[in-house]
Amino acid sequence: MAKTHTQKFMGRNQLVKRLIAQVGDANLAYGILKKRGDLDASGNLTAKGRARNQMTAEERAIDRASQESGKPASYYTYDPTTNRATLR
Repeated sequence: MAKTHTQKFMGRNQLVKRLIAQVGDANLAYGILKKRGDLDASGNLTAKGRARNQMTAEERAIDRASQESGKPASYYTYDPTTNRATLR
């Protein structure tokens, strides 16, 4: 399977760049991040946004899955092609 264009934004401090690449529009990405509380009205990272920005794409996916299920993060494995974390 071919790598998607967002595979190059997998590391730390790439939250904004990765979302822009995923949705294809900077204004839409900024709107999503503001709605989630990751950016303030001025477009600066909030405390929550800074914490998420320090995570890799893998860590964010595992964190989302863990929070949703209530199960420990160690129960999950990450698939970079789908950007999803699933139970081991």
